[in-house]
Amino acid sequence: MTSPAPDRSAPTPSAMPTAPVAPMTRRRWLGLALGGATATLSGCAPGDRAEAAAQALRRPLVIAPATDADLRLRALLRYATLAPSSHNTQCWRFRLAPDAISISADRARRCPVVDPDDHHLFVSLGCAAENLVHAALAQGLHAEVATDAAGAIGVALTPTAASETALFRAIPARQCTRGEFDGRPVAASELRQLEQAGTGPGVRVLLLTERPALETVLDFVVAGNTAQLDDPAFVAELKAWIRFDADEALRTGDGLYAAASGNPTLPRWIGSRLLGLVLRPGADNARYARQIRGSAGIAVFIGERADPAHWVEVGRCYERFALLATALDIRTAMLNQPVEVAALRPQFAAALGLDGLRPDLVLRFGRGPMLPWSLRRPVAAVLA
Repeated sequence: MTSPAPDRSAPTPSAMPTAPVAPMTRRRWLGLALGGATATLSGCAPGDRAEAAAQALRRPLVIAPATDADLRLRALLRYATLAPSSHNTQCWRFRLAPDAISISADRARRCPVVDPDDHHLFVSLGCAAENLVHAALAQGLHAEVATDAAGAIGVALTPTAASETALFRAIPARQCTRGEFDGRPVAASELRQLEQAGTGPGVRVLLLTERPALETVLDFVVAGNTAQLDDPAFVAELKAWIRFDADEALRTGDGLYAAASGNPTLPRWIGSRLLGLVLRPGADNARYARQIRGSAGIAVFIGERADPAHWVEVGRCYERFALLATALDIRTAMLNQPVEVAALRPQFAAALGLDGLRPDLVLRFGRGPMLPWSLRRPVAAVLA
């Protein structure tokens, strides 16, 4: 899909974050009760700066002259780093050459508890590679992606006619929206487009829209979420990647910014203590039940083999799906507990009729509001 004309504007109003009314859960009540402390200790300015920084990251791509190769490639990397990654770890390293970009894993940013075999890490690399493909085309470069058996990615760049596709324009607006959706169904024509976008070499996507199927997935999400929240190591790893307030999010440029998840912001010394009190399976599972039952459907991505090269391809397929969903004004959010808890994964696969295959990613989709965007580290920080 190509655009009839380049779009140099910022994300459109429909893609701008809104402030949905959150349910008054115990977690939210505690956050609001401490709002005075937050305002006193953090003030309004850090939140404004975080929003401004997130907007600046998503400014239109600079179409650099072909003679300035370094500027061109760095502009591409900014769009590549807008890809999703597990816990927003941004677990990638880029190396630049005059006519190529290589992408490798930054293993210092692994999540060994939730992702012990680095599955999510390599999926994240694939997401960045897919963003790079669409950004390169807008710069007049054809990107040919090759992945070796170890999951290292090489992207060869050759001149071509510049074209700004709908997927390219969706890159700055794409986000994993952790809010609730409105329950409206997605049109059959849109489902067909999403299925096509989410399919690639050795990868397919299963779209579930019938209520019984969604309830089956919910059962596995609840079981997986309960197992994870009962695991102190999982909670500790999660807490390490949460950025409880805007100052922390701005300082690190990574992690799970509380505001981007629809939660109140708090100083870490308060937020980290409260997290252990409010992050309990009962309330969290009730939230997932509302979210799944309010979704139009669930997508499950399946690679034909479980190895780094296929996980990279899963990431590319997922990112195309997510970008197209964004272009169609459809939101997405991950529900990966059934594939992250190893003991549940084969049971989940069997329930979906996928015996012998490993489900890679699970996400819900539907229409609803956007939340504040997450932050990213500067390009210089991700260069090898």
